[in-house]
Parts: sequence; C-alpha cells; structure tokens
Amino acid sequence: MEKRKLPKIIKKVGFDFHWEVKKVWALKYPVEKIDMKKLKWHFDIPFHWHGRKIYNLKSIDVINNPKKYKKEYNRTLKSDMRFPIDIMRNKGRWLILDGLHRLMKAEILGMKKVRVRKIPRSEIPNISKRLKKP
Repeated sequence: MEKRKLPKIIKKVGFDFHWEVKKVWALKYPVEKIDMKKLKWHFDIPFHWHGRKIYNLKSIDVINNPKKYKKEYNRTLKSDMRFPIDIMRNKGRWLILDGLHRLMKAEILGMKKVRVRKIPRSEIPNISKRLKKP
C-alpha cells in the first residue's frame, strides 16, 4: 500500500476536519429532498480506492464501468436508500459527510432528487474525531 497522501483535489474540495460517521448519524435534523445536480460534482473527484493505490477512482468511472469496477459497483448497489445523505456546506457548495454510494445508486436508478439531511457547520465540534496524541 502506498503512503496515504491526499490528492490535491481532495484537499481543495474536502473538509478541513475529520469526523466520526456514527456521531453524524446520531444528529437529529429534518430530511428534505434536493436536486441531484447540486451533488453530482462529487462524481468527478477520486474519492474511491482501486487496487493498491488510494484515492484513484472517480464515482463516474464506477457508474460507467460496472464490470471493470465490480466490487465498488456492487457495494453501490447494496447501499440502503432508506437512509438520507448527510451533507454540509463547505467552500461554497454541499459536500457529503456520509452517503456517496447512495448518491451513486440514485444516479444509476435515474433519480432526479435525493433525500438529504443538511448538517450545519455549528455541529463540527460535536462530530469531530478526537485525534490521538502522539
């Protein structure tokens, strides 16, 4: 496995904090529907890992090449659409905290809108990972 170094694009568009997904799930915010167009930009960022390299696979490649990326495609199809996608404003647009595979599945299913929970930035202290001290 190569050294875990974030690509520049992920540093550019990503969050500047680490979060615990279980803490995000525990938050109580209303579910609403939004147009998928507001989130589809995620498909062009290499958030997935393929082979021995990290952050080298884009969602759109998984969606368009299900045979080539069978493992990731199957994981996408198994994602549970009963749960909303958790998003937070970041650098001028909505960024997914949890639910990229659900967004991908929605695209495969031809959906125009997805269910989301909009998590305010004021929750960052409540969902942040406690980093271990050296």
